[in-house]
Amino acid sequence: RPCRATTRAGGVAKCVAHARRASHVVVSLVRNYPNYLIINLDKLDYCASLKNLETVSEKENYKFIQGDICEPHFIKQLFETEKIDIVLHFAAQTHVDLSFWHALEFTYVNVYGTNVLVAAAHEANVEKFVYVSTDEVYGGSTDQEFDESSPKCPTNPYASSKAAAECFVQSYWERYQFPVVITRSSNVYGPHQYPEKVIPKFISLLQQNRKCCIHGSGLQRRNFLYATDVVEAFLTVLKEGKPGEIYNIGTNFEMSIIQLAKELIHLIKKTSSESEMEHWMDYVKDRPTNDLRYPMSSEKMHNLGWRPKVPWKEGIKKTIEWYKENFHNWKNAEKALEPFPVTEPFAQLNVP
Repeated sequence: RPCRATTRAGGVAKCVAHARRASHVVVSLVRNYPNYLIINLDKLDYCASLKNLETVSEKENYKFIQGDICEPHFIKQLFETEKIDIVLHFAAQTHVDLSFWHALEFTYVNVYGTNVLVAAAHEANVEKFVYVSTDEVYGGSTDQEFDESSPKCPTNPYASSKAAAECFVQSYWERYQFPVVITRSSNVYGPHQYPEKVIPKFISLLQQNRKCCIHGSGLQRRNFLYATDVVEAFLTVLKEGKPGEIYNIGTNFEMSIIQLAKELIHLIKKTSSESEMEHWMDYVKDRPTNDLRYPMSSEKMHNLGWRPKVPWKEGIKKTIEWYKENFHNWKNAEKALEPFPVTEPFAQLNVP
């Protein structure tokens, strides 16, 4: 989603996208760095909710601007007026299922938008530009563990657009020695996440007495990181990340989608019976491609001093409790619970 945030403190400024991860980063920066002005730039697309920022919205060191990274003149003016020094770029269309039907729009936002942003940041001579990518750029693997030198081999339009955007960002390091850093993270879960993603979708379905929709066999495995662990990773990259480097932000905790469904059924429906669990699962047609695993080595991040801390049992309990009270933070949240995306068509692109 074209959304981003910015921070400045006595001449120091940062940009951070408002997304499931970025809203947590924004809140953390506002609370822990009172001398920084945090500017949250967000397009307010279908999956955005300013309620995620309510706890800091009245803080003196927080500012919200509605805007789109795909508008070059607007972005150029933003850098000129706010004197931004550091950028954390989370802004993207991210829903893999949706990317199969709107590949051009994903390319426009994720690749063109990133090009607009990194070009403006370079022109403004910012001190650090952090591009937030994904483990999906590696493609799937059943056994090989990916490190930062592994080749990119994306298998869906979303991952392809993120991989292409990485190339644009990296080129600014290669050509200009512009201080860019790229991160690739595992799946993030926790509060604030629009319920189109698997964990909040399953939680919300079960809380509404509806079945979990399992794509294909459900044997696909994913690594899950709790939101606060990812916040700590980005703060570590801000402080310690070296220009021109790529950092995997991953975890060894891995679970199949069918295991995930059973875990959530057990916790929400209070049952351990296999037959009862099967009652709450509905198998649907798989999406066009669905990688089995994304195993990643995060040794480079460990060397910077970061490791995930929140155990699954603690993180998932907090997540379940949050969705009990906050599912309707998005006015269109019900649409997110369909087995496949049900969204309004994207607006017609006005490509310069």
